[in-house]
Amino acid sequence: MFKMYGVVPPMITPFDNDGNIDIQSLEKLVVFLMEHVDGLFICGSYGCGPLMSVDERKQVAEITKRAVKGKIPVIVHTGTTNTRDTVELSRHAESIGCDGCSAVSPYYYHHSMDNVIEFYTQIRNAVGKDFPVYVYHNPKFSGYDIHINTFKTLKRLGINGIKDATFNIIEHATYQRELKDEHFDVVLGTEAMWLSARVLGCEAFIPGLGNAFPEICRQMHREGMDNDYDKCRQTQFTVNALRKIMYLARSTQLAVYAMLELRGILKAYPRSPFIPAKQEEKEAIQKGLEELGIS
Repeated sequence: MFKMYGVVPPMITPFDNDGNIDIQSLEKLVVFLMEHVDGLFICGSYGCGPLMSVDERKQVAEITKRAVKGKIPVIVHTGTTNTRDTVELSRHAESIGCDGCSAVSPYYYHHSMDNVIEFYTQIRNAVGKDFPVYVYHNPKFSGYDIHINTFKTLKRLGINGIKDATFNIIEHATYQRELKDEHFDVVLGTEAMWLSARVLGCEAFIPGLGNAFPEICRQMHREGMDNDYDKCRQTQFTVNALRKIMYLARSTQLAVYAMLELRGILKAYPRSPFIPAKQEEKEAIQKGLEELGIS
């Protein structure tokens, strides 16, 4: 069974100043990232997936899949507020040869666990049995928690894994202990707790910071996989200091666009209603990076 491995950043989607997908910058970003990471997670929170139309999300998936040229896996976030659009996006991801899909539980409404089970069952039944389907568990964004017993039910129904974005190491430990096996993958949805998650058996993480600084994320992953916990601890401290700098732009998503510009990789915009980082915020980020000795 396919399982995610290594550094799989939730790739941002570059837009132009008018809010259109910046295809040239998207292709440029893919080329940059695939030299430093082990896979791409697209159209998620960092990728502004919920802010795009179904057709735009399909376009991003097609461009990304074409640009990676089969060198690294592409996982498509297909979650929406409703089952029909999510199923359509999941089928599309499979049809263009992506390596799996992951859907956040339907948001805005606070759904019962029966609704959640029905949602993921329809995704599972809509794609081939060999096409991996992951739950993207992000209670902060969906507005509710998914119970461990619900995950056990979803596992029995053929769901293949979980992207854990709870930011709760106790919850993550529970998923590793009670869910993970050769048929069910448990992936960390942040760079902030990699060392702790690795000790618990995690083998992949999805770092927003990995958009702009994939090199340090890969270093931290390799140190963890080599069980070199002394080095990994120091790298984790640096990564978390970088995360603190990211909040100088009011959100980590906005900071990634600014950091990519500061590194000279590309200049692009988030989608409205997100407001790009202001000049003084970029200057504060630049100063923070210089103080850490990172460029």
